[in-house]
Amino acid sequence: MTRTSAVSLIRSRTLSDVAEYAYAATAPAGSRLIFLAGSCPLDEHGETVAVGDYAGQAAQAVANLRTALADAGASVEDVVSTRVLVASARQEDLVAAWQVVRDAFGDHDVPSTLMGVTVLGYADQLVEIEAVAAVLDEPEPEGPACPPSA
Repeated sequence: MTRTSAVSLIRSRTLSDVAEYAYAATAPAGSRLIFLAGSCPLDEHGETVAVGDYAGQAAQAVANLRTALADAGASVEDVVSTRVLVASARQEDLVAAWQVVRDAFGDHDVPSTLMGVTVLGYADQLVEIEAVAAVLDEPEPEGPACPPSA
């Protein structure tokens, strides 16, 4: 089944092109919005992976984000926006996490916010990724008409 993305990325001709993402995105009326909880760098047992490694944790968070999207009937191409939280005050740590996230989205460079925070919820957690997605679901096929009553 081929599905067309509901998301349209908007690029500004008046803002700087230094940002590695679109400045805005839209989804049409009638699309189903998917609000994803922060994707964390946890393995299938709920343990934090890649302790001390910003890029490694970002990679696991992206993998978990892809799983949550798939479970909701979507993919990264359906994401409207992201927020990447990094537990660090060092810009190079934020950039290390951002590069992994940016690479995972490829040409679908959605509007994103990258921010340093003091602490995240799980032990040894350094990265979390929030996202909103939008999909256009296929209409439900109409079933056969009920036969007339006798």
